[in-house]
Amino acid sequence: MAVIGWILVVALFLTGLAGAIFPVLPGVVAVYAAFFVYGWFFGFQHFGWVFWTLQTLIVVVLLVADYLVGAWGVKKFGGSKASVWLSTIGAIIGPFVIPAFGLVIGPFVGAVIGELLTGASLKQSLKAGVGSVVGLFSSMAVKIILQLVMIVVFFIWIFAF
Repeated sequence: MAVIGWILVVALFLTGLAGAIFPVLPGVVAVYAAFFVYGWFFGFQHFGWVFWTLQTLIVVVLLVADYLVGAWGVKKFGGSKASVWLSTIGAIIGPFVIPAFGLVIGPFVGAVIGELLTGASLKQSLKAGVGSVVGLFSSMAVKIILQLVMIVVFFIWIFAF
């Protein structure tokens, strides 16, 4: 049973990290779920209120930062609210429409369309599209770093405490 427990925990960690790149995967929710799976298989005695508070705080920061960093990229390059919304929708839909490159093309096209709909010039619209891609990659980096922090804290907690 221990082997199955560890396989599930590691699979959830890997799914979570993959979710930092592919928005259709559960991301941080999978990492958080891994803590419960560990608890069910091995016991919750390692996890006190400090562990849960710290991990939950990281999850909240990650969820807020995910949106803010993506929006920051669009805004930094002069995009409007419409660009922020459509680039987010593009990040979700893009991988389904264009499997290999949709993750990058989707937000770009969404931001460009958002700007064009608000009456911006093509040049400004393309600039907002570039900002959406910068925001996307920045958001991915933040998510990966914070999820790795969650995983490291988990291992420190179960082996040190």
